[in-house]
Amino acid sequence: MSAPSSEPIRYFHRAKQVIETEAVYGEKWLRWTYGTAPGRAALELLVKRAWLSRYYGWQMTRRSSGRHVIPFIVDYNLDVDEFAKSAFAFNTFNEFFYRALKPGARPIAPGERVAVLPADGRHLVLPDVEAAESFYAKGQKFSLASFLGDAALAEEFAGGAMLISRLCPVDYHRFHFPVAGTPAEAKLLNGWLYSVSPIALRRNLNYLWENKRMVTRVDTPQFGRVAVCEIGATMVGSIMQNYVPGRAVEKGAEKGLFKFGGSCVITLFQKNRIRFDADLLTHSANQLEVYARMGERLGEAIG
Repeated sequence: MSAPSSEPIRYFHRAKQVIETEAVYGEKWLRWTYGTAPGRAALELLVKRAWLSRYYGWQMTRRSSGRHVIPFIVDYNLDVDEFAKSAFAFNTFNEFFYRALKPGARPIAPGERVAVLPADGRHLVLPDVEAAESFYAKGQKFSLASFLGDAALAEEFAGGAMLISRLCPVDYHRFHFPVAGTPAEAKLLNGWLYSVSPIALRRNLNYLWENKRMVTRVDTPQFGRVAVCEIGATMVGSIMQNYVPGRAVEKGAEKGLFKFGGSCVITLFQKNRIRFDADLLTHSANQLEVYARMGERLGEAIG
């Protein structure tokens, strides 16, 4: 993914076993914003700021926004049969955006020692986040301390493994626990609201730790301590947490939801606690995201 930002975004579709090209929502706007001098000026003055995303999110809660739901479903060929309610029953676009699914629409991979993907989306794995030279652009490394905003917590995950789950506006926008365990309260780290599309991250990986984000520690019997982290992005109105801190959760249990916009979930494992599945390792090593859905296998506990 170190190619120029004009290159199409491609990913491997796990279920279909083919490489596909992403249909990017708002692609022309994204490429102008992050790929041109006038666009980058607008980015710093307006686009990254929370008030703009809050305003756009408010627009998506107005009843008039509901008229965009059916055209969006048609344009992106979404499967209405998995929706918990009729596609015609959504009063606003945001209500559709963070829609629930029918029970069983996302089967959870079995096994106490098996971790699952926390969200629908395009996934990259790094077996050792500190050893990875680049995964979106050459010469850019992930800073655990900057991302977590806590030097002591970053030390707990030193040499650990990371999963990046990137959600697009077309995806199911609820996120779930990848493992069973006991979650602490989510810690809010305020920041900007840059895009988390590869179009943006190829330019500047720092957006991942400069954006607003929430960090939740989950203590587990099989994987030790896991950190599940949601990242806000441009036009994301809110990150909503639905779980009860201190109450044990099952693997695959709903954790929360994003309101309108593309978003990202990062899952961190401590060193030598998880072995990622082979297809994720192979494609990630070739800097190719894997499209897969929440509840599918991520990997197994080590030891």
